Amino acid sequence: MKLWQKKYALNKTIEDFTVGNDFVLDLQLIEYDCIGSMAHAQMLGKIGVLKSAEVKKLVKELKKIIELNKKGKFRIKKEQEDCHTAIENYLTKKLGNLGKKIHTGRSRNDQVQTALRLYSKAELNQTIEKVELLIQSLEKFSKKYKQVNFPGYTHMRKAMPSSISSWSNGFTASLKDDIQILKTALKLVDQNPLGSAAGYGSPLTLDRAFTAKLLKFSKIQELTYVQNSRGKFEAFILSALMQVLLDLNKMASDIILFSMFEFSYFELPNEICSGSSLMPHKKNPDVLELIRGNLSVVQGNLIQVLSLIQSLPSGYNRDFQLTKEPFLNGFQVTQKSVNAMIVVMTKLKVNEFKCRQALTEELYATEQALKLVNEGKTFRDAYNEIGKKFA
Repeated sequence: MKLWQKKYALNKTIEDFTVGNDFVLDLQLIEYDCIGSMAHAQMLGKIGVLKSAEVKKLVKELKKIIELNKKGKFRIKKEQEDCHTAIENYLTKKLGNLGKKIHTGRSRNDQVQTALRLYSKAELNQTIEKVELLIQSLEKFSKKYKQVNFPGYTHMRKAMPSSISSWSNGFTASLKDDIQILKTALKLVDQNPLGSAAGYGSPLTLDRAFTAKLLKFSKIQELTYVQNSRGKFEAFILSALMQVLLDLNKMASDIILFSMFEFSYFELPNEICSGSSLMPHKKNPDVLELIRGNLSVVQGNLIQVLSLIQSLPSGYNRDFQLTKEPFLNGFQVTQKSVNAMIVVMTKLKVNEFKCRQALTEELYATEQALKLVNEGKTFRDAYNEIGKKFA
């Protein structure tokens, strides 16, 4: 039964169209919806809508749903539309009329927002943990090859001497900044939407401060802002995830380039390379090409969300449903990309001989010019003198 069920049956084509694939996507939100529902039930008990015994029964069954979901035994039927309906139907089947009380003072609008906020906080923290692991792998790589120098490039041409540690330390510093951006996104979404109902509150005197404390939100979100922030917060998070993927994109491009036979500064072990169905000799850096390409995937997710929410009037609009899939996908793609890059950095090797061999004379031209400056020449005269050697 749908939460909004009327006395008529919905046209099958319309039902399939409006439900979309939410009944599949929402499997990722079941735990968070149950956590939100437990807090809501406890709040209803606090304000006298539910008895203490009723709250305990609801919490017990909601915990069971979380366990069933972890075992892959909780299902959402298409006709149920989403996890919110499936959970309430389960509670009603198990607890009878008590299950019908769980939605008191609540709308699916604030219910889905609560689940998405809790999901976002958990996934942002998990993404931060994964980026920290990537930083650790880069630091180990830097330490292992700290004595190895190789060319630095500008305009895709040799420029000045650099080092493997300088290359890896640059990405380490950038990823640390990315963590701060992710933490900013975490701070933004740390607002309690529960109790805003359809966006205009409830005639019941709900204790939103109580649910904020239970759900570990740092503040209560203003009523009408709850729905107006849908899509906005998702877009900000996707933008933050893109910062991580921007770094991974550049790392992947560098490693692909520097592991080419023509360079051979880096060596990719066989276990992380794919092959060709035609050419027996090929060992391809597919993993790095996919990491590089995933920046565009999440950029597409961001553009999709922004396009969906622009020009919408205040309040809830069903268009918001379409922001869920690109948003969830953004986290999945980013985390898988970081995991893959951790493996790459753990396995990546440096060919020290090729690096030294590539440190050709022209790389030291600037150093030679500055040596003449120290001897009393103007920089421009020194520049021109050394430049003639490489004309």
